[in-house]
Amino acid sequence: CSACTNKPVLTLFTKKPCPLCDEAKEVLEPYKRRFILQEVDITLPENSAWYDKYKYDIPVFHLNGKFLMKHGVDIQKFEDQLRKLELQSD
Repeated sequence: CSACTNKPVLTLFTKKPCPLCDEAKEVLEPYKRRFILQEVDITLPENSAWYDKYKYDIPVFHLNGKFLMKHGVDIQKFEDQLRKLELQSD
């Protein structure tokens, strides 16, 4: 659908198990219609660069490819950035 392509992409750098990541996803649940969630498992061999960068910091979030937050969800920051992107795409 064309509306889907305008949605910002929220990338979650994670691994299994990650209780903090699960918690973060719950916090983001009310917003899920406003973005596309893409999960990157940093333990996979093809993601070793992300593993080296973020192994002590997950969950780490990028919004549209730009670093947004780590160690959890900063809802205020997330909302602000999401709103900015939505205004740009309108």
